[in-house]
Amino acid sequence: MTADQHSHDTTDKSQAKTARTSSWRKLLPVLILIAGLVLAWASGVVDYLSFETLRENRETLQAFVAENPVLSVVAFMASYAIAVALSLPVGSLLTIVGGFLFGAWFGTTYVVIAATIGATVVYLAARYAFYDLMHAKAGNAIRKMEAGFAENAFSYLMVLRLVPLFPFWLVNLVPALLGVKFRSFVMGTAIGIIPGTFVYVSIGDGLGALFDQGKTPDLGVIFEPRILTPIIGLAILALVPVIYKKFRNRNGGTNT
Repeated sequence: MTADQHSHDTTDKSQAKTARTSSWRKLLPVLILIAGLVLAWASGVVDYLSFETLRENRETLQAFVAENPVLSVVAFMASYAIAVALSLPVGSLLTIVGGFLFGAWFGTTYVVIAATIGATVVYLAARYAFYDLMHAKAGNAIRKMEAGFAENAFSYLMVLRLVPLFPFWLVNLVPALLGVKFRSFVMGTAIGIIPGTFVYVSIGDGLGALFDQGKTPDLGVIFEPRILTPIIGLAILALVPVIYKKFRNRNGGTNT
């Protein structure tokens, strides 16, 4: 083996090692989130979060909020953001807790900010870990889907956030893999979750009265026609720019 061949082999091995190290570094944020999710389930914290637990500790929680207004808001928002980042299935319950502790308007504000932060963590982790890999291996169909989604990313994301057809965690992942820009993701998430958030926070605002009656709220209330219909109306409005753009392009193509 000549010196040049030896040098070439050494370079190839070094590049391969660097590539493997880079791949692991990219996966690290996702692995941390997965580890946090497993730890949360193993610790039983998900089972502990329930209306029964809230009922039993309602006076303690309300006293803590009254005595520590700033700390209670920070603790609540941090807990909510972590729950969203770990994709724990407690979003609806925590949203109701926000209304119970802080009222409808402040609760909605805190939940929207915290949920957007948590969703953005998932988006950034997925994009950093998987976007380049998917883009390199994607076929033409995926590339066309990516181009179409990216062109109207804000409108599509608004619809996905407004209408609860897909799990929240899934809507955090898909835009990251389809190359949705950071700004569009954050704005679409923050604005799109406001109506649904306000519904659940308003339930929490009246939760004390339900507890006094020995009742618990119905988490399926969002699917009632009187609530879902106006939300669907907002989703249709969000699609208006997309429909207009397609109509304009079609007319332009016909005229030419």
